[in-house]
Amino acid sequence: MFDPKSRYAGLSNIHLTDSRGREVEVVPPAPQPLQVLAGIHVRRQGERPDHLAARYLADPAGYWRLAEINDAMTAEVLTELRELAIPARTRGGSGS
Repeated sequence: MFDPKSRYAGLSNIHLTDSRGREVEVVPPAPQPLQVLAGIHVRRQGERPDHLAARYLADPAGYWRLAEINDAMTAEVLTELRELAIPARTRGGSGS
């Protein structure tokens, strides 16, 4: 279901009952990656999370790591922050 490199790969879906009594299959939250703070970036107008991820992490799709280290639920929340914590390129212990 997920790309083998995804942090969701290997997670087992769980079954829950919704408010209407239906059983639904859901993907559990992925464990938060261990990240080391590399520094702080003062965001300028027009800088998007994918731009910053490309610049600092060499991966424009890695904006989710910026969201994780800044406790932001979505990438859109990052655009409201003036200062963003930037993780080191490699996650602690995982190598990527």
